[in-house]
Amino acid sequence: MNRLGASTSPYLLQHADNPVDWWPWCPEAFAEARDRDVPVLLSVGYAACHWCHVMAHESFEDEATADLMNERFVCIKVDREERPDVDSVYLTATQAMTGSAGWPMTVFATPDGAPFYCGTYFPDRPRNGTPSFGQLMLAISDAWRDRRADLVRSGRSVVEALGSMVAPGRGGPAVLLDPDLLDLAADRIAASFDAGHGGFGGAPKFPPSMVLEFLLRRHARTGDPSTLHIVEQTCERMARGGIYDQLAGGFARYSVDAGWVVPHFEKMLYDNALLARVYLHLWRATGAPLARRVVIETVDFCLRDLGTTEGGFASALDADTDGVEGLTYAWTPAELVRLLGEADGRWAAGVLGVTEEGTFEHGTSTLQLPADPPDPARWRSVRATLLDARVRRPQPGRDDKVVTAWNGLMIAALAEAGALLGVPGYVAAAVRGAEMVLRTHLVDGRLRRTSRDGVVGVPAGVLEDYANLAEALLVLHQVTGEPRWLVAAGDLLATVQARFASDDGGFFDTADDAERLIARPADPTDNATPAGTSAAGQALLTYAALTGSTRHREAAERALASVGPLAARDPRFAGWALAAAEAAVAGPLQVAVVGPGPDLLAAARLGTSPGLVVVPGEPDAPGVPLLADRGLVRGLPAAYVCHGFVCDTPVTEPAAVAAAVRAVRWRPAEG
Repeated sequence: MNRLGASTSPYLLQHADNPVDWWPWCPEAFAEARDRDVPVLLSVGYAACHWCHVMAHESFEDEATADLMNERFVCIKVDREERPDVDSVYLTATQAMTGSAGWPMTVFATPDGAPFYCGTYFPDRPRNGTPSFGQLMLAISDAWRDRRADLVRSGRSVVEALGSMVAPGRGGPAVLLDPDLLDLAADRIAASFDAGHGGFGGAPKFPPSMVLEFLLRRHARTGDPSTLHIVEQTCERMARGGIYDQLAGGFARYSVDAGWVVPHFEKMLYDNALLARVYLHLWRATGAPLARRVVIETVDFCLRDLGTTEGGFASALDADTDGVEGLTYAWTPAELVRLLGEADGRWAAGVLGVTEEGTFEHGTSTLQLPADPPDPARWRSVRATLLDARVRRPQPGRDDKVVTAWNGLMIAALAEAGALLGVPGYVAAAVRGAEMVLRTHLVDGRLRRTSRDGVVGVPAGVLEDYANLAEALLVLHQVTGEPRWLVAAGDLLATVQARFASDDGGFFDTADDAERLIARPADPTDNATPAGTSAAGQALLTYAALTGSTRHREAAERALASVGPLAARDPRFAGWALAAAEAAVAGPLQVAVVGPGPDLLAAARLGTSPGLVVVPGEPDAPGVPLLADRGLVRGLPAAYVCHGFVCDTPVTEPAAVAAAVRAVRWRPAEG
């Protein structure tokens, strides 16, 4: 075992028995490099990464390669999901130096951490003009011996450039995300819409959850039917494609093709949390049965396959099974016939798009569901049989670390799905998850990034951890009416404002007292998850709507304006900021449901206004601002509806509540 054996990161533990003398990210590793007078070899990846596994098998498990690594370098292994701050800085450097970036990420740096050569996957032998990993290491080592001054100078110039590349406001001065900019962003997004397959652009194609959320909110505010069409088309094509698990529910990370047929099979918690909420909001807007089914199946997948015994949620299921991508999930017609019999097997092959030629590798097919089967009872039976058989196949590994930010996304999705669909079990699971994260990850008033098996990790929480968890707690406050969630969210947001704020109104991704890296990251772009600044803007806006705090609303608007240049230039990378801006433009729509009025509450929750917040509870419930000074009406439960800080007469009929929250949808953007 090398030094990774005590880690709480499953990715680092995957490398704990490598012959490479790995160090975790720590000051001692860089001190060792200075003492030995050798460069640092930094390798960054994550547990569910297919090409990370490939490079590990080819190079890190090879004795000769490991000997070269150990002799010439101090080798540091980083889990990008555990240390997003480290990943962000060196990913930016890799992008700047090579024009592309990804994982595994391979960086050679000085003992001070300054990168002078960056890349991604390197094969074990020369291939298509790419040197082998061994050749590269020898060349780097020789250059360190013979041309060290050039490498050090290059590293210093990269560090100097990084200072401006990762600083807040690097995209230009703040730009207000007003209705005109939101319209411009929607038009630019629509221009890249794939009308045939849904989604945007070509292959590979990622589920655009944050952009879809923006478009749904824009439709709710403006009533624009073309915006809704983009969401409906994209959601249906994804749900019917191979990227969606037609047997067990849940989405894979992305599709390698433009038609959502062949996924990259890893299944990430954050994707499924974000997509469950998108489909939930689509169902709320349209009543589409497909959307409702996908919400339930996706949430059930997360509870069943990603839930931990402590009450949190694991990070991912691996892309590979026994080193083979897709082994668990692909099928042939012969397999279907063998399991189901001749008639049902051929019927299932037709329903699921399983062909003799195959849609994947070696004549196998991923499962698609182009249309709802004509015989639902037959489909339920076939599906159950296939799922039972698949469970008996070798299964992908599970990255079971609990990440604060991603659990926040899942808690919010669970709580809202439970409230809208009337599934108390989902709300109970959200409460358990929130209690687990606060109990385990909140240490001396500050968040930690991860835990595993109930043991909290060392890395400090970053901005997205505070922001996504705060938003989740605010959703729980609305669903349960309990003040404890509002108080906890307020505390987290106070830390955000005190420790993460930048002078331009945006936020850094790391706290002011966090470990100092070669640059302090502040990435405004949505990548796999919402950008920290956008997530903070959304949480601050929700908190303001629930409490009436002008200070929090102004902070939210400043944060979103700091993302404005990116939103105007590349709106597909600012979907979460645009979605939050829709809530800001629409203005808060506050609904307080006083007394035991489940029908009133259900009607209020079906409102689609981007700025909607709904809180139930008893009259004058302590610690719940929206219930203050609001009582029953003629002894009956009542709903108090306020739009833009102007309140209507309280109502006691569900139809009146529905009319009050629905009317906002058709107001002009300037209203």
